[in-house]
Amino acid sequence: MTATTINDAEVKKFSDLAEQWWDPSGQFKPLHKFNPVRLAYIREQILSHFKLDGTQRYPFKDLKILDIGCGGGLLCEPMARLGATVTGADASERNIAIAKIHAEQSDLDITYHATTSENLAETGQQYDIVLNMEVVEHVADVPLYLKSCSDLVKPGGLMFVATINRTAKAYALAIVGAEYVLRWLPKGTHDFQKFLTPEEITSIISRHGMSIRDKCGVSFNPLHDQWRKSRDMSVNYMLLAEKKVN
Repeated sequence: MTATTINDAEVKKFSDLAEQWWDPSGQFKPLHKFNPVRLAYIREQILSHFKLDGTQRYPFKDLKILDIGCGGGLLCEPMARLGATVTGADASERNIAIAKIHAEQSDLDITYHATTSENLAETGQQYDIVLNMEVVEHVADVPLYLKSCSDLVKPGGLMFVATINRTAKAYALAIVGAEYVLRWLPKGTHDFQKFLTPEEITSIISRHGMSIRDKCGVSFNPLHDQWRKSRDMSVNYMLLAEKKVN
């Protein structure tokens, strides 16, 4: 049997919610609230790494960006508005259908594919930036997934990884709190056993030419009802990795 990153149950779970991707009050409300902090981090790091002028209207105009596990396109569209050539990929055909419709309605030129990271990697394509955000905890084969994502990054390029740490605090907040108490997410959205520590991700991608440039936590501030960057990586966190130049 050919190895695959597809977890059929996870794909179905998100396919069933596909029509709600762009509803800020729907099932993806937490992701809409989370989006500003991750977009700000991505923009800041890309501008710094590639020495781009953030005052320009389209500062990313010469960059090729891949959003793997793109869902409805919540990250693809802002990247396209910044001028990047954007490709979004997702294992769910329904997600891709919704993403295509919304991009057309928004008059944005984004290439979308219903495919997997390993299938894309087999084509030999590479990108300046790979966005790997809130996906790794939902795939069937983590080593294969992270290898293929790493292979998709050009030498000197960047990969952003965002996920949830495997800690008692993460279980209490991301599963018990978010799914059962506050009901921010549908029950069963996350499986604690699939959470990965920063060290585990770093260990895998370092075998495939990637090195960590930056890392930070992301914490929710209930008083301001918003997510913020944090030094605390015990629950949500982001890693920035660079592909070594041969």
